[in-house]
Amino acid sequence: MAKIEIETPKGNIVVRLYDDTPKHRDNMLKLIDEGFYNGTLFHRVIKDFMIQAGDPDSKGAPAGKHLGAGGPDYTIEAEIKSNLFHKRGALCAARLGDEVNPNKESSGSQFYIVWGDVYNTAQLKQMEKQMKQNQEITTFNDLVTYHKDKIMEMRRNRDRAGLQELQDSLQKEAKEICRQQPVGFTEEQFNAYTTIGGTPFLDREYTVFGEVENGLDIVEQIINVDTDSADRPKEDITINNIEVVEQ
Repeated sequence: MAKIEIETPKGNIVVRLYDDTPKHRDNMLKLIDEGFYNGTLFHRVIKDFMIQAGDPDSKGAPAGKHLGAGGPDYTIEAEIKSNLFHKRGALCAARLGDEVNPNKESSGSQFYIVWGDVYNTAQLKQMEKQMKQNQEITTFNDLVTYHKDKIMEMRRNRDRAGLQELQDSLQKEAKEICRQQPVGFTEEQFNAYTTIGGTPFLDREYTVFGEVENGLDIVEQIINVDTDSADRPKEDITINNIEVVEQ
């Protein structure tokens, strides 16, 4: 188990890196050893949501410079685990969107620390319902893509009865796949999101690879700073140093 300490002008944040996500853990330890993060900024801060850092282009960046696109020349394979989720204080890997990054690969260096909101049970149940609907739609669309040649042939032959039969079959298959691979929140997630809070809508979308063990009050201070229209703090919040305090 590795622990790191992030030194900022607001105070220090101690983070435990999960052994369940070894690729992300080892990559961060490597970058820390190289001094990669020293002098970078928390370049994106959104109140009641998260604080983001790790862009090397943010070192000494003048006011108004567009930030958030920098990093080493590689990505990290996703390590999305159902038991690791976006509770308040979670350390997560930033990434490009699904449209250009369907495998949800992580940025080689950029990370964010979750703040989020506290939810009630009804809100989480509604989210679960939406998650299940989205899963069924996505699964059905994937099956349609798999059978696209057969569908195109049926369309060319104007086989409406065959198309309807295939659609019904794929819908049934999608429902069965979703039944065997259910989505939703565990009891641990319900407990966390209804007490300490977080961002449950990001679960299963980004790799969570650590959590704040000490210094959540420092995260709160950063989350409440004034920001510009690009969500950059008006007063630079610099990572002075990150060191490994336990390994």
